[in-house]
Amino acid sequence: MTATGITRIVSYDEYSATLETQQGSLVVGGRELQVSELSIQTGEVKIAGKIESIQYADLKESPAGFFKRLVR
Repeated sequence: MTATGITRIVSYDEYSATLETQQGSLVVGGRELQVSELSIQTGEVKIAGKIESIQYADLKESPAGFFKRLVR
């Protein structure tokens, strides 16, 4: 798998890789994962292994912003 738009690798082991983008974080889960390449110039990361899940989380917004929108 090749992921694009990556700004840094936060952490990884054989079960998960946490990657950071400008809009949030990307967590890839699986087994026997190997992060083989990160290009800062292109923002590409190559991950090999048995990928079982991909989760994306937007940047955290302030709690005040959430409640302000909730009670409009």
